[in-house]
Amino acid sequence: MKIYTGTGDRGKTSLFSGERIEKSDIRVEAYGDVDELSALIGSIPNALPPDCDPEAAQLEAILTDLFHAGACLASTPGSQGAAAFQDLPAERVAWLEQAIDRLDDELPRLKRFILPVGHPAACACHVARCVCRRAERHIVRLCRENAAQDENQEYSGLQSYLNRLSDYLFVLARYCNHVSGTTEKTWKG
Repeated sequence: MKIYTGTGDRGKTSLFSGERIEKSDIRVEAYGDVDELSALIGSIPNALPPDCDPEAAQLEAILTDLFHAGACLASTPGSQGAAAFQDLPAERVAWLEQAIDRLDDELPRLKRFILPVGHPAACACHVARCVCRRAERHIVRLCRENAAQDENQEYSGLQSYLNRLSDYLFVLARYCNHVSGTTEKTWKG
């Protein structure tokens, strides 16, 4: 099977549920951001400081969640394909909160804004955090634009998950700096 089909050469793509839509559609923007976020998060484990195996395992679990989220976003609400990919459950948000708390408990209290610099893994976390926030904004926009068409498709679980994931990535960046002995640089504004 060839990797290229040529069916997208004129600016349209197929959703999991079979419909063809413009590649500039907000739905494609949203799941494209989630895909970009996945690629960035996939690069972080190889950059982690030594002895960060639990964090590498967390990042792998996050990738699984993000692939589920992308599939959910790439299916038209109410279609047969959408039934297989429901919104992320609240348990996944709670899991992220526990991970944030565990990392944050090991960090010095944050008293000032910090710059997104430091250990290579910390820098990668900050980039991923920014993409996560963009994905969240696009999903909020998708929900607002589609509210008139389908009031039941809010992606509230996914929105909460991405909001918490950006927090997790921020704390993980700080944690990477902390365990690697890299001093955080504060904003002197």
